[in-house]
Amino acid sequence: MIKIENISIHGLEETIRGMRNPMNSWDKSDSGICKGGDDGIGCENCAKEVPCEHTYDHSFQLGKADHELMMKLAAGGPVHAKYRRMITVYLDITAPLYWWKEFDTYKVGTVANSCSTMHKIQAKEFTLEDFSCEHLNSASIKVLKNIILELNVNRNGFNNHSINEVGLENHKAYWWQMIQLLPSSYNQKRTVMLNYEVLVGIYRWRKEHKLDEWREFCQWIEQLPYSEIITSA
Repeated sequence: MIKIENISIHGLEETIRGMRNPMNSWDKSDSGICKGGDDGIGCENCAKEVPCEHTYDHSFQLGKADHELMMKLAAGGPVHAKYRRMITVYLDITAPLYWWKEFDTYKVGTVANSCSTMHKIQAKEFTLEDFSCEHLNSASIKVLKNIILELNVNRNGFNNHSINEVGLENHKAYWWQMIQLLPSSYNQKRTVMLNYEVLVGIYRWRKEHKLDEWREFCQWIEQLPYSEIITSA
């Protein structure tokens, strides 16, 4: 299971300026606000859709000439497509710990703040919905339910007994049972910052991965604005 939400993309206008710096070709840039008043680039110049579907959209849109240059540079690989590093994406991802272990491969160009199992593992009761278990058979589901039951026994012990009552070591023992028993199918939420160049690497190597979560993530990449500068690399 993977859930992606609260997506925010930044830096397209600044990216185009930087992309045109090497050849001092700023005058050839044709991006701007589509139909956004006197300075709008107009639907006929918009690279996004044909025909353009955002007649009344006042957000920044990529022009055809800038799009053509982006695609040309993308074909030259990461050395030439440095502009992709400047398109920043923020998003919230909820996914199992086994997926996050693989995501942590992409350390360069990413920042993530996660919900903490160390500090908040005892904050709510464990339920089956907290785990990615859609592929488990009935026997394995039964095992997982028993683990969840044991996790909640220790959660209740941790929450309902103070250190003064049971002593520091015994109180911490409840916490250790939860930390070390927690399955890797447990879903964790992280707020992530990355960029289009990071997504190029993810898409190239993960789009046909055996994990459903990676294939779904790559399908999400395909829905991003101007995703062709990622997927065509």
